[in-house]
Amino acid sequence: MSHGKIREDKTCLNCGHQVEERFCPHCGQENIESRHPFYFLFTHFIEDFTHYDGQFWGTLKNLLFKPGNLTNIYLEGKRQKFVPPVKLYIFVSFITFFMFALFPFDISFGDRDDPKDTDKAGFFENMTSSEVKKVIDSIKTKPHLTAEDSLSIKTLSAFADSTQKGIKHSLKMDNKIDADINVNGYNNRKSYDSAAAKNPSSLDFIQIPLTHKFFELKEKGVTKAEILRNLTEKSFHNLPKALFIYLPLFAFFLWIFHSKKKWWYFDHGIFTLHYFSFLLLNVLFVFLLGKLISFSNIGSVNILLYLVMSALLIYSIAYFFIAHRRVYHAHGLVSIIIGMALFTVNFFAFTLLVAGLAMVSFLMIH
Repeated sequence: MSHGKIREDKTCLNCGHQVEERFCPHCGQENIESRHPFYFLFTHFIEDFTHYDGQFWGTLKNLLFKPGNLTNIYLEGKRQKFVPPVKLYIFVSFITFFMFALFPFDISFGDRDDPKDTDKAGFFENMTSSEVKKVIDSIKTKPHLTAEDSLSIKTLSAFADSTQKGIKHSLKMDNKIDADINVNGYNNRKSYDSAAAKNPSSLDFIQIPLTHKFFELKEKGVTKAEILRNLTEKSFHNLPKALFIYLPLFAFFLWIFHSKKKWWYFDHGIFTLHYFSFLLLNVLFVFLLGKLISFSNIGSVNILLYLVMSALLIYSIAYFFIAHRRVYHAHGLVSIIIGMALFTVNFFAFTLLVAGLAMVSFLMIH
């Protein structure tokens, strides 16, 4: 694979050895021109991650369709054929969260008082009235509308409007935090701090910062919708950090449930990197399918996309059990029991991590 024009000078720029062909036999550096046009930065980046003389596409194929195969091959010592686990995870993380940033979540609540939302329906409005709107549009496509068609359009439109207003009113997302809402009977920070000083608790390190933030937002008059938007945004930005923190914990649980003599923590780390890379790709596919559904107005197509999303979610769970059995070579029943135990432990541990992430995100709201 070529990344640039070969230099006429056969002296390696890196170590000074003679280079007979493209690569230096001493240090391995490619003997190409050191100066390139600006676009080379992007083409070089893409080539590095999509070619690897077939490494990338072979890695992707095995990762998606052959659970546990990449881990087995790597632990056998065959480490030049596929992309290294750490590099794979970093690249997949970058692509996944780049796509999230490119197509951000729509957390609008149809607040028509906000000029930014005047031309688009809110998130909950789309969820409650999209099907009704499709029926109305299908009626309007008729070349000649009868009196019954006109009546149907009026009735369905009134139903959609009442549904939107009812849900919006019930959620009260455009309202500020009610003045009578309190924390353990205290309506302001001063009274709460006074009580906390008299009756300290072992959980004060969590409760006090969260309560202070609550009273701060209450005094500023922040609406519920603004809080939820900010909480979602902050949580999204903190998610990559949370996943990175959880990697060694996931590997630690694997280490606990398997033989310490046969399996080293390093081996569990490789399995974890491959599995999390698969999960990130799966999340990306589900996210993109969800975006396609939001843009599509064809019912049959949306049903098909929902089925594909459901299949991907089921496959992500089955993938772990298949990969676990193939890598750790446990018997069927033993593998299932250990897999279920690991799945349960990780579910609760990750739930705690998500709760912690939500609290940190809440404290970051301004």
